[in-house]
Amino acid sequence: MASPCILKVILMDNTSQRLTLSNGLPQSVSELMEEVRHQCGLTYTFNLQFMDPLFNDDFMNLTSVSEIQNRGTIKVVNLSDPTILQSPVSSAGCRSPSTSSFSGVSCPDTDILSSAESQSEPSTSRSFWPAKFCVPQFSFDSELKLERANAEYKENGTLLTPDNKLLSNILDGLVQEIVHYGLYITDSQFNSVGEALILKHPCLSERGSVSGYAGWKHRLKNKLSIYRTQLRKLGCHEVTVNALAHKPQGKGPAFAIKKPRRSEVNYCPPYPTGETEETLETLRVELKTDVKKRNNTETVHRKMDKTFAYRRLEVVRETPMVQDF
Repeated sequence: MASPCILKVILMDNTSQRLTLSNGLPQSVSELMEEVRHQCGLTYTFNLQFMDPLFNDDFMNLTSVSEIQNRGTIKVVNLSDPTILQSPVSSAGCRSPSTSSFSGVSCPDTDILSSAESQSEPSTSRSFWPAKFCVPQFSFDSELKLERANAEYKENGTLLTPDNKLLSNILDGLVQEIVHYGLYITDSQFNSVGEALILKHPCLSERGSVSGYAGWKHRLKNKLSIYRTQLRKLGCHEVTVNALAHKPQGKGPAFAIKKPRRSEVNYCPPYPTGETEETLETLRVELKTDVKKRNNTETVHRKMDKTFAYRRLEVVRETPMVQDF
């Protein structure tokens, strides 16, 4: 008889629970999924992922139970939730649904959205930074200019000096694509954007630059900084938490700067549409009663998802002690 096995199961509401397998690991992934469904009370269609030590413990789709060890960790991925996008790595296309006739470079779709995002705010969700940044489609006239400039570059190596309108359109398009992944990105991520830009449009390479995109990188940093300022004025939580006006008394603007890390895809999203602090506080109080009811998992998950932005902002802004939270 096989020895008992215990696994940690990460659920879609960012909670976890223990899975006890008294007869050891099942023989197949489907049997393990049924055991997870039974012990965790899941009613939706899902897939399982495991922590792969070959890739710094990133979660990978589980195809064989041999990948799991006793006291290992598995993750539940809800396949029936339309807000959870999981696409296999392919060269079929980018984020945009339309295929550009001007694009000569394809990129993998690596969008994996956090389960904690608000279903009513899909436009503000964050995705993990892709392995290969996808340069977006610019305006029609800009693409025409770039197409002709790329053709001229291939013929005689002539580089394009973009006019102000083209320059602004390129920077705006890149920034709008960048914010799908975050408002604070690293220097290496800026490098990946610059590399992707001159790879797709070699006519935009810069003379005298070792990398070919140093100027683009500098412009992008300034453009993204200006964009964050605009969002701060609009009350975007993700940037207001780093503003001086929201710092503790006597603290400078650099005190406790909170930037999202790799595991924090939706670290500070806005409130769901139509919700306020008062309505979300009411839901939070209701949750205290709901968690005590039996067979009430769906309701609890729904309210937890809805109050995530409210509770997350409380953690980031007030940093409460665990016992107080």
